[in-house]
Amino acid sequence: MRRCSSCFDDGGYFRILQGQGVLEAAPAGFRPLWKGEAMANVLITGGAGFIGSHLATRLVERGHRVRILDNFSSGRRENLTHLAGRFELIEGDIRDAETCHRAARDVEFVFHEAAIGSVPKSVEDPQASHDVNVNGTFNVLRAAADGKVRRFIYAGSSSAYGDTTESPKHEGIRPEPLSPYAVQKLAGELYARAFYECFGLGSISLRYFNVFGARQDPHSRYAAVIPAFVFAMLRGEPPVVYGDGEQTRDFTYVDNVVDGNVLAMEAEATRGEAVNVACGAAISINQLIAALNRLLGTHIAPRYADPRPGDILHSCAAIGLARRLLGYEPRIGMEEGLHRALDHFRETAAGC
Repeated sequence: MRRCSSCFDDGGYFRILQGQGVLEAAPAGFRPLWKGEAMANVLITGGAGFIGSHLATRLVERGHRVRILDNFSSGRRENLTHLAGRFELIEGDIRDAETCHRAARDVEFVFHEAAIGSVPKSVEDPQASHDVNVNGTFNVLRAAADGKVRRFIYAGSSSAYGDTTESPKHEGIRPEPLSPYAVQKLAGELYARAFYECFGLGSISLRYFNVFGARQDPHSRYAAVIPAFVFAMLRGEPPVVYGDGEQTRDFTYVDNVVDGNVLAMEAEATRGEAVNVACGAAISINQLIAALNRLLGTHIAPRYADPRPGDILHSCAAIGLARRLLGYEPRIGMEEGLHRALDHFRETAAGC
């Protein structure tokens, strides 16, 4: 396999077929967008996933040279069709160290989005989620450090806070993770900090709070709450609530999370910090269902079920550190985010 840098240097496009060493020619009509001193070579792990594909879109549109590493276990190829010919794809797994090193070669910034991102799934199969969320993250960090990457930007999770009673949740609170997933994501944060301290790898962890938006998969049994609720209600079915519905969440539209990632890339220096990325406001699950009924023009009551192991009761972010360190400000509130997401979910439901 020849070095990826030659393809970057030529401003070209290719797709590596895992284990085959095949270079795919650029599609018809492709033209390079990647000239200019301000442009950077970036890697997005999990770039075909929900958040990763939105981040890839923003970075491509800003003219950066984007490489995506994804094994399509949960990512979807259709999430990237609108970017055809404008990025490089390595189809591979972060659990393979050699693949990670190849993906991180000649890259300046790594956005690590790849994960098994589910509390219930981590409870059901903790070994599988550990292998990806801890061992895979270590592989990507090691590859970034060995490749002299300038900055490693890690997708952390608000689940690290657990059920601490203090609210809003600020970064000075001692983490109290309740699920294997939360422990795994916290371990990634600590590893990112250690790689800064020991190896000089600039790093920052962004603790996401209940991200929602277009391209979320509503069909998985581990689907996030908003797409799961919307698709049930579009079918005239009651959304299933685990618990009494009075648990609260800081729902954050995906564009705000992308903003946080771009600002973390552009920040003057990062030293292993963990920073909340959210809206700084929370609503209860019952209030969410009421809002969805209003927006959908329905009157569907939820069905309540027993609480799930590992789920936290209340989550609301303090975002002062993100404001000070990154200049972050959430641009899209909950209501506007729901309007945008519903347009996509309706289209998706119509095509099912």
